[in-house]
Amino acid sequence: MESLEEISEEEAPKGPRTSSFLSGKLTAKEILATKTQNYFAETKRTEDILMQVAFSIGLGSIWRFPYLCQRNGGGSFILMYFFMLLSFGIPLLYMEMIVGHWLRVDNIRVWKQLVPWLGGIGYASILVCILMSLYNSVIITWSLSYLANSFDNSLPWNQCPLVKTTNVTDLSCLRTVSHQYFWYHTTLSASGHIEEGVDALVLHLTLGIFAAWFLLFLTMITGLKISMQACRPVLPVMLASTCPSSPLLLTSGFCLDPPGQILIFSVFLLYILLLCFLIRSLFLEGAVASLRRMVTTELSSWASLDLWRQAGGHVVYSLGLGLGTTINFSSKAGGNSYIQVASLVALVNLVTSLLLTSIVFIVLEFWATTSGHTCVEKSVSKLISLIKKGVLPQDAKPPEDILLLPALDYLDWISNLPQHLQYPVIRFSPSCSIMTQKDKFMEGPGLAFAAFSQAISLFPGASLWAILFFLALVIMGLSTLMSILEGIVCPLQTSFSLFRRYPKLLSVLICLGGFLGSLVFTSHAGSYIMSLFDDCLVPLTLIVIVAFQNVALAWIYGARRFREEMFSKLGRLLWSFFTFLWRYVTLPGLLALFTICLTQLHWRVPSYYIAWNSSMSQEVKQPYLQSTLSWVTFLSILTFLPIPVQPLHHWWHLEDHIAFDPFEKLQSKKMPLVPPKSLQYPKHQLVTSQKTDTECSSRKVNPPLIRRLNLSSLWRFSLPLSEYNQSSSWFSLPVISSLTSALSMRNASTPVSRQVSPASVTIDNSDKSRETQEEN
Repeated sequence: MESLEEISEEEAPKGPRTSSFLSGKLTAKEILATKTQNYFAETKRTEDILMQVAFSIGLGSIWRFPYLCQRNGGGSFILMYFFMLLSFGIPLLYMEMIVGHWLRVDNIRVWKQLVPWLGGIGYASILVCILMSLYNSVIITWSLSYLANSFDNSLPWNQCPLVKTTNVTDLSCLRTVSHQYFWYHTTLSASGHIEEGVDALVLHLTLGIFAAWFLLFLTMITGLKISMQACRPVLPVMLASTCPSSPLLLTSGFCLDPPGQILIFSVFLLYILLLCFLIRSLFLEGAVASLRRMVTTELSSWASLDLWRQAGGHVVYSLGLGLGTTINFSSKAGGNSYIQVASLVALVNLVTSLLLTSIVFIVLEFWATTSGHTCVEKSVSKLISLIKKGVLPQDAKPPEDILLLPALDYLDWISNLPQHLQYPVIRFSPSCSIMTQKDKFMEGPGLAFAAFSQAISLFPGASLWAILFFLALVIMGLSTLMSILEGIVCPLQTSFSLFRRYPKLLSVLICLGGFLGSLVFTSHAGSYIMSLFDDCLVPLTLIVIVAFQNVALAWIYGARRFREEMFSKLGRLLWSFFTFLWRYVTLPGLLALFTICLTQLHWRVPSYYIAWNSSMSQEVKQPYLQSTLSWVTFLSILTFLPIPVQPLHHWWHLEDHIAFDPFEKLQSKKMPLVPPKSLQYPKHQLVTSQKTDTECSSRKVNPPLIRRLNLSSLWRFSLPLSEYNQSSSWFSLPVISSLTSALSMRNASTPVSRQVSPASVTIDNSDKSRETQEEN
């Protein structure tokens, strides 16, 4: 982006001036304006980095990483994730950042300009964003459900809920911890398997999903986060138009928005709460053993293909690769140190994931150490205390030798009590499991919610801690979903004129469609369908999209050529080690992950999901049916469809071009080529009308000639013009592509190595403008 002084000198009208910039003397007001401009630009850049970090944290570190780590053996998964994060996570994140900063366009136009035949990558990313927005909204609904229950003085997940029926005694709550029971029975009302209860919706989850999408709709139509200004190219604007209190120029073109400040506050609040939870959890029984188990690595587990698949898929998922959000962030942010930003995002993501996983593992070990006979001792002690206080009658006193008997005999004694005594005994039982848990307590996606509800219960004034924690989760979930929706809204607004004219129409369509599509996740089997999307569908599609991005940049466009373009843009060469990784490390790794994902889908032993068995009061592994996995295949093909459709679209227009070549007449003439400074936006507002026709002839293109060009067929020849894209709006890109196409056709006889690069076009039109005037 050009500096303020360069823009002022280039765009100012020609003629005699008595400016302080010419005289070399700066007034105090101008010095203050420059310092304020630099301050706001640096503040905006810091905010963009924090937004990127918050997006990465909210996307996968809070709820996804802990249960994947618990499911895959703790230390083995952490070591595998760290290895893949270094080998292709950070290089691919840096690739998306630097491409977005270079071209300064949205996710669709980036790949159309780099490799027009693979322009469907951007549309495939939009489809993946739609799928992710559907089931990410249900995570916000879970947080809203816990937030609504946090306002009770006695948190409902600390004890077994009241039995609703009067003729049936429910002892299932005593067979597990009350936090896990609350998750499956109260929050989800989960069914036994994925094929059961799909047609019945849970009322409070349906209301929560409606509230989430309604909040998103209000945010979008009020322009707090997504607006037409946010979707246009970054241009210098007056703060008086957006921030009336300040008349200074900002190179970023944005003000500090309140949602960004709220998000940053919620991130810091979340870290403070997590540190408090960790300190308190370290004093629990079995804390040291749990941390030791978390870092223990078994080399034999590295032979598991499922471990490689889930670790690699989470690297792509947590960093948001392939969604287009990173490209959109980078196209609006300033600065050139994107290797430091990519490393910072990956480091903060890893540290946050380890912090959350440590708390979860400590809570799991605490549940394991307090189960079985230890839980019976706590239950008997609490019952005797309540009888002494007069809360329970003497008939509820357990037998004297109950502690000498197995734990199952304690459950048999409760089942033989009269009906009027069974309910209070179950109600006042402590939050521990009577049954000895030989296997893992929880492995499903709700592990983080159940574990942190236990950690919150350890504090005095637990309701306040619960309100703060789940409120921070709701804010981060909404901001994550807004970033995903921005990857949908901005490209569509810049690509379709209907959505530019009626921006609220797009918001209505997205939010209404998102609400209707998310209803399937509010059914009794909704959490299992969400696991299907999260475990099988989305990682597979993201891996394929990122692989196509890698092929397009490193092999088709060329990593060495891209490195030269970055040198002309940034003034320094990229580290050659990254180009080596893009060509020989990341792409084979992505292809290997794709092969593993396909193998797991169509293996003889099908994949499984974690379901809840109400009769046994524990989690069980249920295999996916082949009909269920066929839906994954169908949605994957539907998501990848724009990638092969785009070459067919170009081939169709190529046939039209052969039938009627609009450049036959153009090649016979010498066309004046436009210098890089001719299409800078918005110079027509500042250029005076006193210029002569001779001066204008070398800076303008003949409009009738441009109208005769078949713009739809010229995209296949177009190459990215980084200098143009920074300063031109969306409607000037086809004109630039047309001129570049003409240039490439005129130089068709020259070798490929001598072709003009997109970012360093140098045109000499000193003698051509006179000939064009004669021909016109």
